[in-house]
Amino acid sequence: MIKILGIIPARGGSKGIPGKNVKHLAGRPLLAYTFESAVNSKLLPKVILSSDSEEIINVAKDLGIEVPFKRPSDLALDETPAIDVVRHAVEHFLAQGEEFDAVCLLQPTSPIRGKDLIDSAIDKFISGDFDSVISVRTVPDEFNPHWCFEEEDGKLKIATGEKKIIPRRQELPKTFYRDGAVYIVKVEVLMEQNSLYGEKIGSIVSSGPHINLDVPSDWEEAEILLKNYS
Repeated sequence: MIKILGIIPARGGSKGIPGKNVKHLAGRPLLAYTFESAVNSKLLPKVILSSDSEEIINVAKDLGIEVPFKRPSDLALDETPAIDVVRHAVEHFLAQGEEFDAVCLLQPTSPIRGKDLIDSAIDKFISGDFDSVISVRTVPDEFNPHWCFEEEDGKLKIATGEKKIIPRRQELPKTFYRDGAVYIVKVEVLMEQNSLYGEKIGSIVSSGPHINLDVPSDWEEAEILLKNYS
């Protein structure tokens, strides 16, 4: 059995929704939703929090989340890439003599996950020849990239580079977008290629309601979704 480290990243200083990681959503701290999904997984034995904020760390510990370190402030900036946060966590454990085969990144800004989404993603990762497995959702036909355009020299061209547009909806290939709920990647790919994806990317299609918390209106929508979903 491969060894996977679950990482919940939660920095302080959010500007879109101030204090969002510990703010109460439908009566519970936002962190609680992602942690609950993680601990209910049968295939993710170790889950940690990565944060620079004492307030977030204290709330996480109250929820029962393991916090093995405090993230350096230079890895908690608006422009800090997620991959740097993940690599820092892996390097922390390597320095302690503990190695993992893969990491599972679980962003608290996607609080609604299907009951078996994490385990389904891990199952696919284990059974397939993948560098990574990410959760996705189907792009609605009206936004399919084969029906989208880019502007060039004041004129529109098909975004995919095709010369002729696909005329019928039934002929459109299925396309997908990342929903941010689950990212699993080999540690080897993470550290050697500095990538959360690698070249062989597998996917698991999420179902049910979805929200990605970025601005206050997203929070209001999430309140409604969670009340109806629970």
